[in-house]
Amino acid sequence: MAGSRSSSSTALRVAAIALPVLALAGCAALYTRPPVGNAHVPEPLKPVALHEYLGRWYELARYDQSFEKNCDAVTADYSLRPDGKIAIVNRCTKPDGKEQVAHGTAKIVPGSDGAKLKVSFFGPFYFGNYWVLDHAPDYAWSIVGDPSGRYLWILARNPHPDAAALRMLINRVAALGYNTNQLVITRQP
Repeated sequence: MAGSRSSSSTALRVAAIALPVLALAGCAALYTRPPVGNAHVPEPLKPVALHEYLGRWYELARYDQSFEKNCDAVTADYSLRPDGKIAIVNRCTKPDGKEQVAHGTAKIVPGSDGAKLKVSFFGPFYFGNYWVLDHAPDYAWSIVGDPSGRYLWILARNPHPDAAALRMLINRVAALGYNTNQLVITRQP
């Protein structure tokens, strides 16, 4: 009886360890990293004046990511917090009509002329890179990426630019070395 209890408790201990490990392995197997759209991401082209960059941006196009899958009507609102960090509110509408909202924080990377930020949507941990690679002199549009070449957004103040303006932005993205075939055009209402 004692031997049976010992082998049962050993089996339970093994199961208690193995099940979480298997669950994590399963999650890792399901996660697929987005493809690299630019193997040689350039440094940001211009400094960014934070007070000009704040406000609402409309997403015109992006490299698709799991956190934006099937999102349309995507906006990003940036505002200055009292502590000098940047509050982020990202919104999108899913096909079922429900709005998805994500709140985050960003801080400027020292020595980057305001063009590189670290972002966090998970508490105090600033892991994400947000690089303003290029922008209009009047901040009418912005091209944002990260150093991995896996993330890219084309943002504008106007949700409905004409076809020539959108084509110009896609051409600028290509000139920065990005694969424009990976772009998903965002529908704005």
